[in-house]
Amino acid sequence: MAASDKSALSAAIENLNAGRILAYPTETFYGLGARHDDGNAIRRIYAAKRRPADKALPVIIGNRAHLSLLTDMKDPRADMLMERFWPGPLTLIMTALPGLTEGIVHEKKIAVRIPGPSFALTLACAAGYPITSTSANVSGLPPAASARMVISYFGDAVYLVIDGGESPSSLPSTIVDLTAADPVIVREGIIPAATILALIR
Repeated sequence: MAASDKSALSAAIENLNAGRILAYPTETFYGLGARHDDGNAIRRIYAAKRRPADKALPVIIGNRAHLSLLTDMKDPRADMLMERFWPGPLTLIMTALPGLTEGIVHEKKIAVRIPGPSFALTLACAAGYPITSTSANVSGLPPAASARMVISYFGDAVYLVIDGGESPSSLPSTIVDLTAADPVIVREGIIPAATILALIR
């Protein structure tokens, strides 16, 4: 289904609420989506990706108010980074609330971002709850840059693919772990590590 289709957004939310996996375009690559609180759907994402159990799925949210569903961490560094880079390709690792669904938390941490302008942002805003946003690829293979790549990787394991054309970026989001005394750049992506560190150190 094309992202430009007027029914794409409602179809995506309907499938999320029904416990189905979908793929959707972000401002980087395509992501695999399930409700953050749907353990069965999350387990199916792990199986489809062949993802190691110790690699938690990151999530996206539509606005900062939704952070309260995931973390109660208070950190001025997080505030600075969110003000500067959200919505956008910056994933922050924060201390997770207890009791969150297995698969989105690892070692009491959760990875979250508000995506930049894209179908992903529209979806997260409209859904009103966090959505998984792991890259749409089998572990070890390149992230899907098109709906065609998603289908070639997963076939009917993904119930709905939202086609937003070719991905606009050749780099993923930058990931920063803020749970330690000193921030750690877990992955350097679109936003340079030096830019992040200059802001928060």
